[in-house]
Amino acid sequence: MSAKKIEKLLKQALLKNGKMSHSLYEFELEEIVDDLKQSMLDDQNDYIFSVTENNGHVAMVLIEKTGQVSINEEAREKLKKFWPVAYENNMQMLIPALAKQLDGGDIPINGVNQV
Repeated sequence: MSAKKIEKLLKQALLKNGKMSHSLYEFELEEIVDDLKQSMLDDQNDYIFSVTENNGHVAMVLIEKTGQVSINEEAREKLKKFWPVAYENNMQMLIPALAKQLDGGDIPINGVNQV
């Protein structure tokens, strides 16, 4: 799938409240949760999130400093709460880069520090 098609799918899921796939989360993201937690600790992030796409489906995970793991729609809603004013603008800027990474075969990981 091309980066442009992936970008369209990510926009649907992240900006238009589209449905996300729990089975895709289990297939691609669940196995990296421990690595994400460690990365978050190593980098001293406040939270970390990742998205993936496969065969037209999108999945997302968000992990908080407390260790709380949120999946898919719940993760999206948490991120909206963390970025109450900037969520849409941040996603508009991030989605093309996320799509490019996914198109290249990588799962994008984003550690965030609140200011």
